[in-house]
Amino acid sequence: MKLTSNMEDYLEAVSLCANEEGIARVSDIRDMLGVKTPSVTGAVKALAEAGYMVHQPYKGIELTAKGRRAAEDVKKRHAILSRFLTQVLGVTPKTADIDACKMEHTISRETLEKLHDYLHRQTGEER
Repeated sequence: MKLTSNMEDYLEAVSLCANEEGIARVSDIRDMLGVKTPSVTGAVKALAEAGYMVHQPYKGIELTAKGRRAAEDVKKRHAILSRFLTQVLGVTPKTADIDACKMEHTISRETLEKLHDYLHRQTGEER
């Protein structure tokens, strides 16, 4: 199953909302994404059926290993894009965060790698 940008947003939200035990609540995801509860429920159901998460009613949502890998990939893309927008282009952090959210779903691996390499060359950090 190919993840849509919407599905990637849900994976990222679950990852960001998870507590110390790795459990996220539907209400926290709803509030973070600014959507209605049925939207969260539908997305969670689809992602659970695809093996990205487990939803236990009244307990919460937990990412599977597959879901954690996908969520980390989205968060990495977001971080690289946000960093580039703020540090190189001088975009405000708020605007960079909004734009990175949009760009993280469509950027090619090649371009992302080039941005990552560029940022590391600029800062002298090891890759």
